[in-house]
Amino acid sequence: MALDARARARGVRLGQSLSDARALVPDLDCHPADDAGARALLLTIAAWCERYTPLVALDTAPGRDHGLFMDLTGCAHLLGGEAALVADLEARLCAQGFHVRLCLADTPGAAWAMARYGQGRIIPEGAHGEAVLPLSLSGLRLEPALVASLGRVGLKTIGCIAGLPRAPLAARFGVRLMQRLDQALGREAEAISPIMPVAELSTERRFAEPIARQEDISQVIAALSSGIVEPLERRGLGLRRCRIRLFRVDGHVSGLEVQTARPLRDAKMIARLFEERIAGLHDDLDAGFGFDLMRLDVVHADPFEGMQAEMMAGNSAGHGHDALVDRLGARLGLDRVQRLVLADTHIPERSFGREPVARLAAHPGARRAASGAAALALLPDLPTPDAIITRPLILFDRPELMQTIAEVPDGPPLKFRWRGVSYEVARSEGPERIACEWWRDGRGARSRDYFRVEDRQGYRFWLFRHGLYGRETSEPAWYMHGLFA
Repeated sequence: MALDARARARGVRLGQSLSDARALVPDLDCHPADDAGARALLLTIAAWCERYTPLVALDTAPGRDHGLFMDLTGCAHLLGGEAALVADLEARLCAQGFHVRLCLADTPGAAWAMARYGQGRIIPEGAHGEAVLPLSLSGLRLEPALVASLGRVGLKTIGCIAGLPRAPLAARFGVRLMQRLDQALGREAEAISPIMPVAELSTERRFAEPIARQEDISQVIAALSSGIVEPLERRGLGLRRCRIRLFRVDGHVSGLEVQTARPLRDAKMIARLFEERIAGLHDDLDAGFGFDLMRLDVVHADPFEGMQAEMMAGNSAGHGHDALVDRLGARLGLDRVQRLVLADTHIPERSFGREPVARLAAHPGARRAASGAAALALLPDLPTPDAIITRPLILFDRPELMQTIAEVPDGPPLKFRWRGVSYEVARSEGPERIACEWWRDGRGARSRDYFRVEDRQGYRFWLFRHGLYGRETSEPAWYMHGLFA
């Protein structure tokens, strides 16, 4: 499946049977192939390579050894140029125990071919076309069967087909051959698909000496938070989701992400959210031998609208509430910070629900409008003051079955037994009929007749008869649903 340079130097080749390889090299060191483990390792390396560029993609060419693509456009100057970046990348990976073959070229196709079949490490701008011509056709990322077919007619290198008429080649060997050739030579653009979504904004800090102390990490997070505010202001945005990436010197990458209930542009608040997030881990960050790079990425941002400050306190209206939601969300998860909302139903136990507070509109202006619209929509369904009095202060999650004695089958109860205690009814009010929700509970659902009753000691109860006598059932059941103060 794979071999290193030492095995190749002693005559071992890819695809060779293990017995033949051991006949050539009796002391051959072999290990079972682990595709899942190799992919997990490659993803770990890809995450580490984001220290150089956020555009890192997996090479998924079928039937080929997997590698990585990195788009370094606009990033090389951060490390002193292309030569310094390539040298730093190779040195760090070799220090971690990897054997590396890499090449920097104008196109992904040319870089792929030169890294595997060429000798150059950095191809000068515009020279990639000439550089790939002497290489084998396998450098075009073609299927082995297609390469063998081309070899049988004497076409063995990229230069052999670069100057031939395109139509006959495409007709005989397929358009895939021409597409791969054009991608390698730069005639056709080829986009790579980054593993991680590209951040809208990003700021980072590199260190000459790795840092490991929690206090130093917090100070850097505060500095990065301050540095991201000015770009957000220029664009009129406030962040909703951001993450800190911590690159360890041994190649491990840690990530922390926070979300906000509203667009945020306060550096101190951003830093505090990350402190809450770290505190929520219930353990210190594993710094190992230290972090030599930290990056703050704004994953998602929304338009930011200024809010009227309070005259006396000097704070924005609602700031305390939003700050509390953000802090709780950073420690517990924003989806777990919920609020009660009214539900469109007449069944008492279904008349409310929960939803995350952060599910409100994206920015303050839209949130205020949405809240106003919600209030207008719910006002007609809100109970009147008289109706509020008829509802108990204590409502059970589930109605509890009870036994009753009534004068007539559809009248109020005279006596009832609930939780092992008998009660004698002194007075009652009702019924208040609530129809069933057949679209939820099916055609066999029953209506409810609610009564407000008071016993001889003055205790008040809210109970109902489940099912209309003679129409829905011949033996309706009785349930206790709530208690009045």
